[in-house]
Amino acid sequence: MKIFTASQIKACDAYTIYASGITSADLMERASVACTEWITANFPKDTIFIALCGSGNNGGDGLAITRMLHNMGYGAKAFLLKFSDNLSEDCNANLEKLQNIDASLIEIILPGTFITDIPQNIVIIDAILGTGLNRSVEGWIADFITHINALPNKKVSIDIPSGMPADNIPNNETEILTADFTLSFQLFKRSFLHPETGKFAGKIELLDIDLHPTFISSTHTNYQTIDTEKITSIYKPRSPFTHKGDYGNALLVGGSIGMMGAIVLTTKAALRAGAGKVKALLPQIGYNIIQTAIPEAMCAVSGENHISKIAGWSETDSIGIGPGLGMHEYTIRAFTDFIEAVKQPVVIDADALNILGKHPELIHKVPAGSILTPHSKEYERLFGKSVNSMQQLEHARTQAMRHNIYIVLKGHHTAIVTPEGECWYCTDGNAGMATGGSGDVLTGIITGLLAQGYDSYAASILGVYIHAKAGDFAAQNNGLEGMIAGDIINNIGRVWKEIESFL
Repeated sequence: MKIFTASQIKACDAYTIYASGITSADLMERASVACTEWITANFPKDTIFIALCGSGNNGGDGLAITRMLHNMGYGAKAFLLKFSDNLSEDCNANLEKLQNIDASLIEIILPGTFITDIPQNIVIIDAILGTGLNRSVEGWIADFITHINALPNKKVSIDIPSGMPADNIPNNETEILTADFTLSFQLFKRSFLHPETGKFAGKIELLDIDLHPTFISSTHTNYQTIDTEKITSIYKPRSPFTHKGDYGNALLVGGSIGMMGAIVLTTKAALRAGAGKVKALLPQIGYNIIQTAIPEAMCAVSGENHISKIAGWSETDSIGIGPGLGMHEYTIRAFTDFIEAVKQPVVIDADALNILGKHPELIHKVPAGSILTPHSKEYERLFGKSVNSMQQLEHARTQAMRHNIYIVLKGHHTAIVTPEGECWYCTDGNAGMATGGSGDVLTGIITGLLAQGYDSYAASILGVYIHAKAGDFAAQNNGLEGMIAGDIINNIGRVWKEIESFL
């Protein structure tokens, strides 16, 4: 699913109006109907609503929703914040419609005044400011948002929480309304997908308002979300007349004294991802551990407590390196020799990333098409600090293009950036995956996919998706607090079955 900027969304609305032969008021009505249908489906009939409306089209949505709720028998009233004498045409039209029904359904709020004594059972609909916002809110409106945020009432934002920009992350002083739900229209805003701003949006519901498909399909954007259509275009079903040799050999390199669990998780995940044969290269200290924990895997040894040499990789179809690797001087030397010699794409994670961070001259020697899987702090060690997560992602796009690599920037909405500058956000996954070993599992999944012949592009996107969906299934079974990384591995098979059902 494509992600558009605020200006592209505005252009999409305009194209939809023109190509569909409707008016802007018709499109606003369509959006308001979709919001009202969601609201009435999710709140009891005796719920009372107040809509806080601005002077633009977002306010027009709020006024229209108030009218529709009233006509359906709900208790509803709109408050129009008079921060401008000039209402948009469609906002003014909906104000007149509401006044014609009953003038008491609308109340004007003058600058410097606030709404007080709102009972806790009333649901607040936020329609103050929409995607047209191009600067931080200030003055009375900022104070008004602060006042509303202090209330315990449930809050539903229309299109975007008031004060939140669609395309960037503002400074920390910016006031943004904190919603429990955000009813947005058909497409994600980028700001929904970053922690600094996404936390204000609550649960996001994308409502279909029939934006014109021609505009959506023909308009370029570097930003998309992973959806089932993308996954089915990548997925390669297995032929019944195949054997393990058809699904490749994967090599996982990692482990050191005290950190053998990481390579165990990675190896298990590569097997569950479907690799035909999986071998773990690890120090002698972990030999009995991995032979006992994973009888399906082969094992090779290098060094006593730390890996001292990386060998055998030329015979494999994919290589994942880093989980539990450690930073011993012998290991650093072994990794340096390896990265200078290897030519095929490599999945690089954990301590292998940290070694690259300490020896930045090695970045230029990473093979084209390799996949780096850093979390935010690991990325900082590699490429330096950024002001916020969106800037970090933009920097990652630059580095991916510069070095001809893929960067999987792990987080609540993990993002894959490609050498072409594309960015794919994963909207699946959950906070229960913030647990030790989760990233090691992802490394194993991606390496297992590469072994089967998926290219780096497909393996990155499909791997992140499988990891996130398995995490969601694990959360269903264990709860967010009760999840461990092994639960993600145990649900990989369930994700494969779901993907097969898409076909």
